[in-house]
Amino acid sequence: MKDKKQVFSFLPNIISMILIILLLWKRANMFAVVNVGFMCICTVLLILSLIIGKKLSKNVLAAYATSGFAVSMYYVVYGADAGFGAFSNCLAGWKSAENALFAGAGNIGWRLLGNLLLVLPSAVICGVLFFLASKKLKNAKLQKILSGILSVVFVLTTVLYLLTMNLRSQPNVERMWEGHDDYLGKVDKAATDNPNVLVVLMDDLGYGDISLNGAIYDTPNIDRIGEEGVNLENFYSCYSVCSPARFGLLTGRYPFRGHADNVIYPTISSTSEFASTRLFNSFEMGANCDGMLGDEITMAEVFRSAGYNTGAFGKWHLGDYGEYLPTTQGFDYFYGSHHVNDMTPFYHVKEEAGQYEIVHGYDELEDQSKATKWIHDEITQWVTDTVTNSDEPFFAYYASPWPHGPVYAGDDFDGTSGMGTYVDCVTEFDYYLGQLFTTLEDLGVMDDTIIIFTSDNGPALEGSVNELRGGKYLAYEGGQKVPFMIRWGNNDGLWDAGTTLEQSAVLVDLFPTLIDLCGITGNGGQKNYLPTDRTIDGVSMRPLLENDSVIHTKEHPILHMKREKIKAIQYTVPTADVLANENYKNYDHAVLKDNEYVTFKYFENIQNDNSAFFDKYRKNWLHILTDDVGENYNRTTVYPEIADEMNAKMDEVMNSFKENRRGLNRDYYKEK
Repeated sequence: MKDKKQVFSFLPNIISMILIILLLWKRANMFAVVNVGFMCICTVLLILSLIIGKKLSKNVLAAYATSGFAVSMYYVVYGADAGFGAFSNCLAGWKSAENALFAGAGNIGWRLLGNLLLVLPSAVICGVLFFLASKKLKNAKLQKILSGILSVVFVLTTVLYLLTMNLRSQPNVERMWEGHDDYLGKVDKAATDNPNVLVVLMDDLGYGDISLNGAIYDTPNIDRIGEEGVNLENFYSCYSVCSPARFGLLTGRYPFRGHADNVIYPTISSTSEFASTRLFNSFEMGANCDGMLGDEITMAEVFRSAGYNTGAFGKWHLGDYGEYLPTTQGFDYFYGSHHVNDMTPFYHVKEEAGQYEIVHGYDELEDQSKATKWIHDEITQWVTDTVTNSDEPFFAYYASPWPHGPVYAGDDFDGTSGMGTYVDCVTEFDYYLGQLFTTLEDLGVMDDTIIIFTSDNGPALEGSVNELRGGKYLAYEGGQKVPFMIRWGNNDGLWDAGTTLEQSAVLVDLFPTLIDLCGITGNGGQKNYLPTDRTIDGVSMRPLLENDSVIHTKEHPILHMKREKIKAIQYTVPTADVLANENYKNYDHAVLKDNEYVTFKYFENIQNDNSAFFDKYRKNWLHILTDDVGENYNRTTVYPEIADEMNAKMDEVMNSFKENRRGLNRDYYKEK
């Protein structure tokens, strides 16, 4: 029995060593959080040892101390900043240039100092408790009183350390800086008469939330893009939540490639309510990635290398320090929020060259009613100054924070629609978009500007998906099928105004499409110049825009992903290929008789979207989107060979992702 007790007394030390080994082996923030969580448990055990055993356990104290030392030293060695970055107050007027240590500057010495200061309160109390546990104090009564008080304080300081510890560490991934720099260095300078680009990205706007797609309210300025350009009936985001979709738009790559598979949380908010803090990043984002990695090649970097002026406005949501900031990702200027509007902290910044200043106040969560006008004023001023003072074209990324909840509308629009704040918010955005178009017309560049309008995913609590199934967070059509329109007045006959196209495209297609349409060349005149050191998942939409050609075949499927897994796969096949199968050739289905192409979508296993039957799953489920956009009927029993083929293709793609997570061209890097 005594031996068992001795083994049990060493259990905290054993657990501590296992967690430390996992931390150093996996090199992941997740295990740092687990280690500090274990330290919190140790503090509770110490109090229990006082109450039950009438003494402090030296083994528990030792386990606590070793875990604390390991975590703090881990961030000294692998830290991504000076150690204070996770606990900056960011008061109104705060400038990153004047607070470099908070913003990510510093060397290993500063990281040592920063991390020691963060762990110091707990370390001091741990030492005092160890002194008391060694019975160095002669007065037994005083020892018990001090031990009791310090144990309670110990719990509080350890929890405080959990909320303030430096979770910013170097990404544990294969880096691609060499290919990044090599490619951008070979981009040719564009002609001054190249088209400008304006990409407008809404946040949580549903497919049916614009009047051109059947909304029950009017969005005349948004509609104008499609009415004077092209409207795509079947356009998809590359993910059903915010951050990953933005990654895909800017890089032309599925977010799995960049460990950006979920919502990115703030890293600099420390003691706000748990649901809004950076602790989530450690579990949601793999390999210590706090946003879109700096060695990703972004659309903005390509256009800036080609001589364009680049600006981003509105919601970033791809990281808030260092290599993750918009102006270290190719943008000359950024105005807007690094974070999403329902998390703390939330504030607007003006940013250049990786340095930013907070404007309008530190925490704007309480009233965001002026956000639309503030963003509009900034992009309007930037476009005006750029066109007036520069001969070079511009690339503007206008990422509205709306209508992501909580929704707000300005005083002049609040209550005016008669349909609630959601519609007030959308119609306010539509009004100011019209004002921006007027500015472009006054500057004489409206028809020389490629204008793209879309959304990052479907609606959450409010909004319309028309007859589609599901919404945000789901791989059903309502989660990823979004509005898409493109206008380019001087398009050299590429399309006719007011064209509606049927074939499918996806958000990752924008990267190669804009390089194609804008005539970006590189390496001495090579057309449609794309990176060769990495996989670009998107394909140019030019054939689709020219004559509604199919671009997403079995070789280039559209993926519906969630949490590092492919939930559904989709592609279009010629009807003749379907009828070539002996089992299908006599089918009298209208979908086969009336369409030259048929679009299939396949789910291997997906949770039911009906909350009353949340425990039910759709398994081996095949849809024909051509005649069933609502995903109402499973066609697997009718087309079993097609279901099997799509299942195999899904496995093939997922395995290729796992084998080469970042999509590196191994041969390229071997040659280097």
